[in-house]
Amino acid sequence: MANTHTTKFKRLVYSLGSEPKLSLKRFFIGLGLFAIAMGLIAAGYFYVPLLQIPGLILLAVALFFAFWGYLGIFANRFSQVISATDVTWPDDDNAAPK
Repeated sequence: MANTHTTKFKRLVYSLGSEPKLSLKRFFIGLGLFAIAMGLIAAGYFYVPLLQIPGLILLAVALFFAFWGYLGIFANRFSQVISATDVTWPDDDNAAPK
């Protein structure tokens, strides 16, 4: 019989992985923002040092979006594994066989 923690975990995994296209979109947004942030940091290194500050702020936002998207992608794959290996247990152990 599944305990409360297992069902909460399954619910969390299923809710995070319920929209894989949105998760992929978030991941690519984070990846694009990461590239822009790296460009700002590099431009600040070579030309105007004050460009590094917005680059670092944008880097934090980019890492958040990329992590959120990757977490959704991983949760979608993991929910497929859970559903494939999930065993349904009978409610009553003393019930007559069906």
